[in-house]
Amino acid sequence: MSQEAANIFIGVDEAGRGCLAGPVVSACVAIYEDQVIEGVNDSKLLSPKKRDDLYDVIQNECLSFSVASIDNHVIDQKNILVATLQSMKDSIDAIGVNADEIIIDGPHKPVMHDQRDLITRGVIGGDKLFHCVSAASIIAKVYRDKFMIELHHKYPKYNFQKNKGYPTKDHIQAIRELGPSPYHRLSFKPELYENES
Repeated sequence: MSQEAANIFIGVDEAGRGCLAGPVVSACVAIYEDQVIEGVNDSKLLSPKKRDDLYDVIQNECLSFSVASIDNHVIDQKNILVATLQSMKDSIDAIGVNADEIIIDGPHKPVMHDQRDLITRGVIGGDKLFHCVSAASIIAKVYRDKFMIELHHKYPKYNFQKNKGYPTKDHIQAIRELGPSPYHRLSFKPELYENES
């Protein structure tokens, strides 16, 4: 089958859903159904260096990609599931490629309000089953990690460069000692932000 006649798949995945700080980020990657980008795998199974290397490779070899993020304030206002689905919808809207199928990692999918809703499905473990979703998981993870590393330079005492906003022991201790930064999600573990008296 020529690539001109091949189906186009869009994979969608998010990063940062379980963090205490920073945005939730979703990425889309569009590739041909049978296209393989060498080295691509579920981002959680790759080293940081390998993810960084593949970040550029994927962007160069895919048909199109997009990234969308929802900040911590919206997460606090709407809840993490709503914010995650919004970031997924925003990334799909931004990709600018017509696909034959859109595959979301996980059981939930955003409502697309057009014909794309019929071709969008959520798949548990999709980042391990579909190459396009694996590629999206890498783009989302690296993009968000870069954001958190930049944030580390503004708020070094939280060590975002290392924990990326996830609830590590050291991160939780820093919150208890310093209080939250403007990038912390106050609806996540709210007891961390209460003054001890």
